[in-house]
Amino acid sequence: MNAWCALGFLWLAFFCHGALSCPALCKCYSRRAEVVCNEVPLTEYPSEGLPKNTTMLTIQFTNITSITEEHLKATPLLQGLHLYSNHLQHLSSNLLRGVQHLDTLDLTGNKLTELPADVFSHALLRSLVLKNNLIEKTDADWLLDNSSLTWLDLSGNHLRKFPTALLQKMPHLENLDLSNNRLETISANSLQPLAKLERLNLQDNKLDSLDASMLQSTRNLTHLFLSRNKLSKIPQNLFQELSQVRILSLDDNQLSHIPPGSLDQLSSLDEEGLDLSANPWLCDGKVEYLWRWIQKNKKKIFLPETIICASPESLSSRSVMSLTGSELNLQS
Repeated sequence: MNAWCALGFLWLAFFCHGALSCPALCKCYSRRAEVVCNEVPLTEYPSEGLPKNTTMLTIQFTNITSITEEHLKATPLLQGLHLYSNHLQHLSSNLLRGVQHLDTLDLTGNKLTELPADVFSHALLRSLVLKNNLIEKTDADWLLDNSSLTWLDLSGNHLRKFPTALLQKMPHLENLDLSNNRLETISANSLQPLAKLERLNLQDNKLDSLDASMLQSTRNLTHLFLSRNKLSKIPQNLFQELSQVRILSLDDNQLSHIPPGSLDQLSSLDEEGLDLSANPWLCDGKVEYLWRWIQKNKKKIFLPETIICASPESLSSRSVMSLTGSELNLQS
């Protein structure tokens, strides 16, 4: 009997030690299988002591500089890994081979520049966030074909080229954020495989033109952000397939005209869903289409009174909506 009690005690002690283990400086929440290491002086990934059943791990505001496949093997059931605002400079190849259940990987606010091939290819990721790093180029080999990704955030990096080859592998993508980069051009077929895309953020780049067929395959778009680029014109048929768009931002560009008919397909715009402010509108005869569209759709425009004439001098600083037909020399 004593032997059985001793054996039971040893088993209980082993079980409790495993269940209660937690890396120094971190907090472990056993009921939800979560570990949080927040604003602590870590310089290495805390593999030792991590409970094997951990499904959610957050490490933020530490001095960790690298992470490897071996580190992640300590938590084979991991589903969410959030590594915000550390000092990560390196990720190992085949990083996710030991965490095949990983669904969400967030690497926001690190110092990543180049990532190795196959770095994300071993888990069925649905959300990948690489926001606010130093990445200058993407590699199609980061992922396998027919990736399960639905959310990709590459905003706040140093990208000059649109990641066309990488996007070819993402037929399930619903959200793409490439804002605050250095993109100058987008080829016509770059978005072709993204039939499920709902949100596309391209604001704060250096785009000066868009191909007329660029959005032909993205008929499910509901949000399109093009603010703060260098667009001087919009192709007439650019939006013709976007009958689902609710939010469209074109503010802070170099637009002087909107081609006749180009806004007619935007039947699903939210109230105040279209932003055309901070553009140098030329209020000559060519502004007639925009002028008439505004009269009919005031509620769909964000601050319509801020759509201001830049020229001619006689109408400078006037809002387009305040103009009269005679001022525009229009036949009644």
